[in-house]
Amino acid sequence: MPSDPFPRTVRYRRTQRASTLLLGLLGGIALVLVVALVAAAGGDPAPLAVPAAVLVGLISLSVLFSSLTVEVDDEALRIAFGPGLVRHAWSLDRIAAARPVRNPWWYGWGIHYTPGGWLYSVAGFEAVEIVLADGRRRRVGTDDPEGLVAALGAARPRWI
Repeated sequence: MPSDPFPRTVRYRRTQRASTLLLGLLGGIALVLVVALVAAAGGDPAPLAVPAAVLVGLISLSVLFSSLTVEVDDEALRIAFGPGLVRHAWSLDRIAAARPVRNPWWYGWGIHYTPGGWLYSVAGFEAVEIVLADGRRRRVGTDDPEGLVAALGAARPRWI
């Protein structure tokens, strides 16, 4: 897998690390390791199957959602989580508007539907809400909402 998930002419690129999310996942990994050690003390390997599966899941989540890279090029707004296996893009032609927003704490992090539309975030509460041409809304978490809106405006000046 190449280190650059978007080999294009880039107008804007920013990566936000998921520090708090990773700390929580590492805490979960530590707890599962303790459970696994207690289960292994009995000498029967069968009880280790569940903690091992949970460990694989938590480690996978830690890798997949360790960061969020947001990029604007001449064609699209693109996002990629972690190493780029989970990604999404919106053609600039489909974006009708963009504005900085602050998500309430209860929106949380990750990829999920909120009252404001789909949310893509790994840290903090700052985001950019994009309105698609069909009226649907998406929120992209970022620690630089003004910079992202400016980059979108430079790439698609007719609506900013």
